[in-house]
Amino acid sequence: MTVPTIRVLVVDDHAVVREGLRHVLGQAEGFLVVGEAATGDEALALAAEQQPDVVLLDLSMPGMSGLEVAAALHTRWPAMRVLVLSMHEQDEYVLAAVRGGAHGYILKDAGPAELRDAIRAVHGGAGYFSPTVAGRLSAAVRGEVRGDAPAERLARLTPREREVLTLVADGLTNREIAARLGISPRTVESHRESLMKKLSLRSVAELTRFALQVGLIGS
Repeated sequence: MTVPTIRVLVVDDHAVVREGLRHVLGQAEGFLVVGEAATGDEALALAAEQQPDVVLLDLSMPGMSGLEVAAALHTRWPAMRVLVLSMHEQDEYVLAAVRGGAHGYILKDAGPAELRDAIRAVHGGAGYFSPTVAGRLSAAVRGEVRGDAPAERLARLTPREREVLTLVADGLTNREIAARLGISPRTVESHRESLMKKLSLRSVAELTRFALQVGLIGS
């Protein structure tokens, strides 16, 4: 019986990774790499040109991020399936990817067989998540967070701190936030320190996760 060919677009800014993925997919019947992209702009152009069945997408790229690419793909071609291949297993990344339109999320330490199974699953209409990622996603969806309820913690912030939190979670730098809000970078840094203290958070990743939990971004 003939195995249906799954047309795959590989998106990663590292040439060695793209070559490795092409090799892995070429080892098994039923996969055809129809294009390789190193940037988000290239990915969208190739998606429009090749109309792949599945886009294998890295999150960390220069310029347009993988999250932005996933959202754009979902908006422009809803039937196109997106499988994120990332080194990031933190649930804020997974949640953002899923909410942006990704249909699966697999870690870069996965073996060749798992990668091919993930592509087949996503192509077939199912979701696929690496076991570690699936556990984190389940916990996040159930709202298992430390400390006070997110809504109570959000209520502690001033309106300006909420604005800064949203823009930080969207990936803007202090200078970009300052320009957006018409304040100085030093003032932005002061707001960031204040909101992190109020929320008992220590990194941009944790701020992003919190912003997702309370619906400031990604919904």
